[in-house]
Amino acid sequence: MTGRPRSGTKVVVLADTHIVGSGSGRLPEPVWDALRSADVILHAGDVVSAEFLDELRALAPVHAVLGNNDRPLVGALPDQVELAFDGVGVTMLHDSGARRGREARMSRRFPSAGVVVFGHSHIPYNEPGVAGQLLFNPGSATQRRRQPRRTFGVLHFEGGEVIGEIVPT
Repeated sequence: MTGRPRSGTKVVVLADTHIVGSGSGRLPEPVWDALRSADVILHAGDVVSAEFLDELRALAPVHAVLGNNDRPLVGALPDQVELAFDGVGVTMLHDSGARRGREARMSRRFPSAGVVVFGHSHIPYNEPGVAGQLLFNPGSATQRRRQPRRTFGVLHFEGGEVIGEIVPT
């Protein structure tokens, strides 16, 4: 291997995959490629099946939250998780509520989070909120709904900073 060694933490973020059973045939190959290179995988709800979570866990450590369609996973997944990567606090939940007022609401609810990851809407979102808090929704890698493309997210953490990227598939 040549060049500079990789540093920091690469977190691949999924939400709203709605995959029943084995997911290997349902995610686009670029998503699987990204997942294979992830240090950590986050899933912001609507996973739908434990089998798909097991597939993800075979690739990297997984943190997932309960979505509104995750009835089979009630009791197995929390409503929200709080983590930290390279000194940046991350809170993840499924539904951040209405678009209007989201920035202030997430800042009040999670004042110590540098990043709030959420899903539910299938709408990719990678924008700064109040006081530099990053609000991040990866969209959906399987169901684009009204969006032009299916998407997933990547968060790069290094030296107490984070860069979010929405990746079209």
